[in-house]
Amino acid sequence: MKAILGRKVGMTHVYNDKGEMIPVTVVEAGPCFITQIRTLEKDGYSAIQIGFEETKKIKKPQEGHLAKLNKKLRFLKEARLDREVVEVEKEGKKAEYKVGDEIKADIFQEGDSVKIIGTSKGKGFAGVIKRHNFHRGPMSHGSHHHRAPGSIGAMFPQHVFKGTKLSGRMGHARSTVKSTKVVSVDAENNMIALKGAVPGPKKGLILISGVSSK
Repeated sequence: MKAILGRKVGMTHVYNDKGEMIPVTVVEAGPCFITQIRTLEKDGYSAIQIGFEETKKIKKPQEGHLAKLNKKLRFLKEARLDREVVEVEKEGKKAEYKVGDEIKADIFQEGDSVKIIGTSKGKGFAGVIKRHNFHRGPMSHGSHHHRAPGSIGAMFPQHVFKGTKLSGRMGHARSTVKSTKVVSVDAENNMIALKGAVPGPKKGLILISGVSSK
């Protein structure tokens, strides 16, 4: 299991050996640093905490948390891992990850299948047609029902059920895309090209995780 944080640069396209055009999203991935390791015995689950993007100023609690690394990192995210991967040296085995290890784009290779987690673009306040794909009512013959949500409940009980699809803020939510292929990796410039689109705007934070296929 491997994971890295990055920023979305933008979309473009490349051509494969057969001359086929492939739409790709370029992500500036890493370098990241492992800031904490969580184990099943101590925390109840196995994971690593990844820090990304050095900055000049962070909050005091984060500064104390990263004191051993002697680095100030803007973003901290966790990635779940198998128990065997993060297990400390035991019975002659060494842990694959250690606090302070640097993670670069070359942990992934062309052809790997990865999972992308990001925050989708915020669309602002939207009605039910745009937000939930409702059908509109008739636009003529005296109809007064055009883009309204329609009935939202019966006479009893006298309240709207929680979870009813209504107007509201659209987007700006955690979004996951699975089984995305890695098209190419530029380890020298810390760039990864992913097939298709990924959630979020340009410069948005992206978590890439998956198991290497090679």
